[in-house]
Amino acid sequence: MNHLKDESSPYLKQHKDNPVDWYPWGEEAFEKAKKENKPVFLSIGYSTCHWCHVMAHESFEDDDIAGKMNDAFINIKVDREELPHIDSMYMTVCQLINGHGGWPLTIVMTPEKEPFFAATYIPKDARQNRIGMRQLIPGIKGMWNNEPDRINKAITKIREGFERSQLFEESSAPDRSAIENAVRNLKNSFDPEYGGFGSAPKFPSPHNLRFLLREYLRDEDPELEKIITETLRSMRLGGLWDHIGYGFHRYSTDREWLLPHFEKMLYDQALLMITYAEAYSLFGEALFEQTVHEIADYLKRNMLDGSGLFYAAEDADSEGEEGKFYVFESTEVRELLDEDDTDKFISLFGFSDEGNFEDESTGLKTGKNIPRLKYQLPKEEQEWFERVRPELFSYREKRVSPGLDNKILTDWNALLISALAEAGAALDSAELIEMAETAYKALIENHYRLDEGLFHILNDAKRIPALADDYAFTVRAALDLYRTTAEAKYLKHAINLNNEYTDSFYDHKDGGFYLSKEADDQVLGLQKQIFDGAVPSSNSVTMFNLAELGRLTGNINYDEILEQCIKRFSVEMKRYGSSITMGMMALQRTIDPQAEVVITTAENQDEIMSEINKHFIPDCVIHLLNDQNKKDIEAIAPYTKDYETSGSDILIYVCRNFSCERPVKGLKALKKQLSYKFGLYS
Repeated sequence: MNHLKDESSPYLKQHKDNPVDWYPWGEEAFEKAKKENKPVFLSIGYSTCHWCHVMAHESFEDDDIAGKMNDAFINIKVDREELPHIDSMYMTVCQLINGHGGWPLTIVMTPEKEPFFAATYIPKDARQNRIGMRQLIPGIKGMWNNEPDRINKAITKIREGFERSQLFEESSAPDRSAIENAVRNLKNSFDPEYGGFGSAPKFPSPHNLRFLLREYLRDEDPELEKIITETLRSMRLGGLWDHIGYGFHRYSTDREWLLPHFEKMLYDQALLMITYAEAYSLFGEALFEQTVHEIADYLKRNMLDGSGLFYAAEDADSEGEEGKFYVFESTEVRELLDEDDTDKFISLFGFSDEGNFEDESTGLKTGKNIPRLKYQLPKEEQEWFERVRPELFSYREKRVSPGLDNKILTDWNALLISALAEAGAALDSAELIEMAETAYKALIENHYRLDEGLFHILNDAKRIPALADDYAFTVRAALDLYRTTAEAKYLKHAINLNNEYTDSFYDHKDGGFYLSKEADDQVLGLQKQIFDGAVPSSNSVTMFNLAELGRLTGNINYDEILEQCIKRFSVEMKRYGSSITMGMMALQRTIDPQAEVVITTAENQDEIMSEINKHFIPDCVIHLLNDQNKKDIEAIAPYTKDYETSGSDILIYVCRNFSCERPVKGLKALKKQLSYKFGLYS
């Protein structure tokens, strides 16, 4: 009866035994809906989503509710991480109707995929001004059978609203005032007491911090330093961080970073790794370096596939309870550690017998504790914690583990490859760089076909073509590997992938890149995304890539496409730049001082790269030319043709603001230039 048994998605597998007659997304379900003249009930979620589990336990596992659903609807389940373009289209509808979105996403639509109802979590029975499934199902059924005009009016209104959401008003390109406006808005939303932006719930927002890091370079504004460092410390010391097993949880439900939603997502580890690495490069804080290494330790232990790629996520729930795997009672600590160690641990990590947090729904103490630090541990206490932590970790590992979502997603892996490459460079870690190169090699071998291009998922059970995020993030990964290793193959890959991406996704008429290239499933129209969410938007990252490709190659085509993209999204960047911070990083690269640096040498490459990578200099591009890569780089960047690499001397050529200076010679001169940051911020 249920049609999910052969699906590969862990989320769909979670529902294969439901009494609901679920179908995967596909024409079979929609043809059946047409034949039986039934509306389609679409439920979108993901395997590590807590409220998806709640709705499933309440309604989709209930025989009575399932029977009503099967009678009234054709029911479809979608894993949003498998089909993000489907999720994005219907999430936009939900936001238009309700003013907010989230998962689980609930859509009711016609057999032609036209939506007329949208909601998020729906309880089994009505409560707290929220309609229940028991009331919704007969209401929709009655409307479908008796009020077709009402449905048609809703469809028309939704379609008009969706079309308006894609009307980007072209304007003159933003100037530095747009960047300053975004900085001002982030300053105003900063929480000076606990760090982060806004109040509860509180999200990590790493791209906001990366944007501010680049602004800090301009004039070393102490307020920006405080915002960046205090936010990074607060997240790392609070319950958002898993102190026992490492890795970051999804977000904090409270203002103090204590009580998280406990799922761990690959993209959060990637984006936070890169942010802590960049902050370490700039501020040299040992905690930031430690955090990068510990994220990597977590990923190697829990998320690494045999191919060198990484799984998507770990669940928030185990044994039907969110966070059960991660929390401790004080008595458990007393049984594990001796009296002195117990007292010290309980004091440092804020444990109490009644528990250190309140249940999100009841507001009552739970008797459970989330490890969190009151302050950054000095060296002696850190060494003590490293002695006792393995005992707590070993004890916790005996519990029932949260579920693992073992999907291998191109876009999220590409984000992590960028993070490993940049972190490896910043921390001078050959191991992290090797992880990045291994993962990139596996990504291209496993998710790319020369005659078909890139895939979002490609395995024995699924062949899902790439979306804009997959291309944009993989181009970014290749560029970061080129910056880190100076190997020409990565720059070649970046260019070839970007060409494929532009051919298939770029709107040559109006500018900007579409989320998907196929319109079959996009009944409301193709979408362009500019606002950053948990991950930066495809257009934000694409603009950032184009700014770098133009500088690296000297090819004005990249600059022309970038200029058209910026104009297409100019109004949004001017008004809402603090919600498009990756795009604002691209804008920084178009209007702030930039440098192109060519370093020629026949030897000492490893030493040179190590020296370059220590420094946080985002506003320059660097070619390291040697006898092995010179021909390849010349073909890509013709302006490098006249640079000689045959001599033993290291020569550093710096060009700023379309003007090139006389070269300087030797590693000592290079170190001086790097410390001076090529004069960009003087």
